[in-house]
Amino acid sequence: MDPAPSPSPAETLRRRNRLVGGGAALVVCGMVGLAFASVPLYRLFCQVTGYNGTVQTGAALPVAAGEHRVTVRFAANTQLDLPWRFAAQQPSVTVHVGEQNVAFYEATNRAGVPVTGTALYNVTPEVVGRYFHKTACFCFQEQTLAPGQQVQMPVAFWVDPAIADDPNTRDIRTITLSYTFFRSLDDAARSGALASAGPHVGAAPAR
Repeated sequence: MDPAPSPSPAETLRRRNRLVGGGAALVVCGMVGLAFASVPLYRLFCQVTGYNGTVQTGAALPVAAGEHRVTVRFAANTQLDLPWRFAAQQPSVTVHVGEQNVAFYEATNRAGVPVTGTALYNVTPEVVGRYFHKTACFCFQEQTLAPGQQVQMPVAFWVDPAIADDPNTRDIRTITLSYTFFRSLDDAARSGALASAGPHVGAAPAR
């Protein structure tokens, strides 16, 4: 019986590429599972990216991207008695208006016990608030982190091209998106921050 013919170099390369691709996919899946081990954040990740067939939520969908560009800065704060380290993973991004974008914040619980926090946000200058749209974010939802747990928190957003047509906003080139974590919405209300926070739009629905 004749021995099976040896695979050609091209076939060997294709097999190797399939193995490498499969391994990379497993690594990516593992990283996603670890980064979003917190159930609410995993659901949010699915909403932001469409992963696992999850429908994205929000008040509106971005229109066609325009030539006008703005820089979006990301700020992060925490209530004094909340033992978390909370920061934006990128200080800023420059985006085209009408273009969907995703940015990430990161939170770490520095306490030796589980700690729950709730975030509020605001957008400045206030006059651009009507043109800044979040299609998904982690605000207004309780997030509980285990001792030492670190998580990534995504926010999806776009800037309405109409910002370039409004005489009050067309010269604005920088927008700041700020998130502040409190222990609870009651704490935020007592501090006065809840009254000046952005509207509860684009937050992932509680389940």
